[in-house]
Amino acid sequence: MSVKERLLPLLYERGDYLSGEEAAVLLGVSRSAVWKAVSALKEDGYRIEAVTNRGYKLIDSGDVLSAAEIQKHLGSLSERLNIEVKATVTSTNILIKEKAAAGAPEGTVLAATEQTAGRGRFTRRFFSPSDSGIYFSVLLRPKLSAENAALITTAAAVAVAEAAEELCGRKTEIKWVNDVLIEGRKICGILTEASLNLESGELDYAVLGIGLNVYEPVGGFPQEIADIAGSIFKERGEGLRSKITAAVLERFFKYYDSLEERLFLKAYRERCIVIGKPITVLSGSGSRPALALGVDDSCRLNVKYPDGSEDCLSSGEISVRLS
Repeated sequence: MSVKERLLPLLYERGDYLSGEEAAVLLGVSRSAVWKAVSALKEDGYRIEAVTNRGYKLIDSGDVLSAAEIQKHLGSLSERLNIEVKATVTSTNILIKEKAAAGAPEGTVLAATEQTAGRGRFTRRFFSPSDSGIYFSVLLRPKLSAENAALITTAAAVAVAEAAEELCGRKTEIKWVNDVLIEGRKICGILTEASLNLESGELDYAVLGIGLNVYEPVGGFPQEIADIAGSIFKERGEGLRSKITAAVLERFFKYYDSLEERLFLKAYRERCIVIGKPITVLSGSGSRPALALGVDDSCRLNVKYPDGSEDCLSSGEISVRLS
């Protein structure tokens, strides 16, 4: 952990001025290293007041996304997670998969404020601008069969919906399988990727990627998604990006710890807007009208076609849209 990352909790805990000399002793570094860490925190957006003979004081954190800010809101869960935050990455999922292949433990989390190669389902580009969203991936090593892998995605959708609803005060909905909506607009994308152990038939690891539109970007969303994209918060607020990240992680791991008990499924079904409605099933072979009957215990969508036949749709095979 860098001096900057170690200094920030000290400034939070002090709540008043912390002298450079005391900080240097507590961190076991030089006063010059403390000064450089303070300068780096200021570049990250933290407001730190420096007064001669008194030291440094954290005035407020603004809405800076940092590992320390996220962990501050996690309580005991912070002990299970190793959180790293970067300003810009190619894709948090890609980088976490590299860490997984290198043997990183469950609970490794990478968050970023911008992605240059963010991806959604079916390799679609995921709009990941700086200064308005959060993009993070979590490494999981569940004892879970491949056929139950969809439980991770649906549990995450409920976690996002519950966290967003609590913090912004507006009703959230879910469009099967993993789109979280506020007022009919998509505020979240979820992509779960996994590596299968062929001998055991269980997952070797899974990477859960979540992208949140925290605010509307300056200048609005791009024209191609302007009619469907929305944001969690209408106005910027102090620490909101770190708070929503922590809230999602907290709720997800609550469900993840008993994933096969499906404690999230009732909330998922209650929020799922496609149930009981006409939809269009989209697949590689074309599109078909259908009626969405419900979501089964494996999180598949039960549908009925005009000819009377029924089917259970897997999230990895098709997509749906409201007709």
